[in-house]
Amino acid sequence: MGAILIPEILLPADGVEMEAWAVNACDQYTSDPAYWREVEDLTRGKPSAYNLIFPEIYLNDKPEQRIARINSCMRDYLSGGVFKKVTGGFILVERTTTSGTRTGVVLAIDLEEYSFEARANSLIRSTEDTIPERIPPRAEIRKNAPLELTHAMLLYNDCQNAVLNTVKRGKVLYDFDLMCGGGHIKGTYIENSEEVKNAFYSLSDDGGFLFCVGDGNHSLATAKACWEALKPTLTDSERATHPARFALAEAVNIYDGALAFEPIHRVVKTDKADLFIKMMKTSGRGKAYIVLRGKKSQIPFNASVPAGIRSLDEYISSFIEEYGGEVDYVHGEEDLIKLTESGAVGVLVPPIEKSAFFRLLSGGVLPRKTFSMGEGYEKRYYIEAKSIK
Repeated sequence: MGAILIPEILLPADGVEMEAWAVNACDQYTSDPAYWREVEDLTRGKPSAYNLIFPEIYLNDKPEQRIARINSCMRDYLSGGVFKKVTGGFILVERTTTSGTRTGVVLAIDLEEYSFEARANSLIRSTEDTIPERIPPRAEIRKNAPLELTHAMLLYNDCQNAVLNTVKRGKVLYDFDLMCGGGHIKGTYIENSEEVKNAFYSLSDDGGFLFCVGDGNHSLATAKACWEALKPTLTDSERATHPARFALAEAVNIYDGALAFEPIHRVVKTDKADLFIKMMKTSGRGKAYIVLRGKKSQIPFNASVPAGIRSLDEYISSFIEEYGGEVDYVHGEEDLIKLTESGAVGVLVPPIEKSAFFRLLSGGVLPRKTFSMGEGYEKRYYIEAKSIK
């Protein structure tokens, strides 16, 4: 079994200001330009992962120019001594936020063992519907990039905590506060990574899958698509070891006490908010909330949260197709309520319980944007990188 690789990891070199280096996942705060302006101010003139990523809020703002700058900056950082190499071991990541301290393991996965197809039986599987049209723009960003940074988080099912109980800690690699309210993070070298890898593999002895993608699904799907495009150009021996075959990710036990499963809410930007509410029909023993002009109203919802979300998304799509508007996906109730004060209409959807998660996935992928692991400020920050060329 070769689903897991101990990668050569690139970290900022000694002397790089870590507080300026680490920035939040690119798919966060897509309706909050002020957040990303603050990030830009905090990182200006400093080595930073911000210069190596493409925040999705800017995907339609001169993307060719931004991609060219990203690739150029990657090459400059690689040749300019901005990175140092960490070899022979995984990294244990301890991330402290208001939810507690979440513990993960940074490793690499073999993309040959990953599939984002809805009914895949691979060792590493998607958790949600993958939107095919979202892959090409991300592939455009990745295709000429010499390295990758990751905000992908994998979930594994380890009720006995066998993996983390195996870990032998080594040198502390980083330990600092994250910008913009992201909490604190500490990274420690794992000295016995082969043993830890085997502990991961033992979790799939029952015939189940090993990892599911908890966050960063479209990023991993893009890495897979780029790898499939590259494979035909390589010899058999090159395919076995090419760095693009392996993608960096952080694996987190689903039973981690600080791993908060948060719903991803819907905001519909429309000048017909009252009509949207009037036409919406929901039913069931569960409950959700409509939010308009900052005020919440309870509505019935399907007790099967994925089924309820799928039905809601179908209604939103049909409404926008007929009456116009735009949908956005928001992490956090307060952020949604704030957005509705200007006339948008929001739907606060209920969360999925952790205990039901792997059982639900056995029936196939969940609707897109069903859940999020924590609030926006708790999302994975970019720190580690890996060569893909």
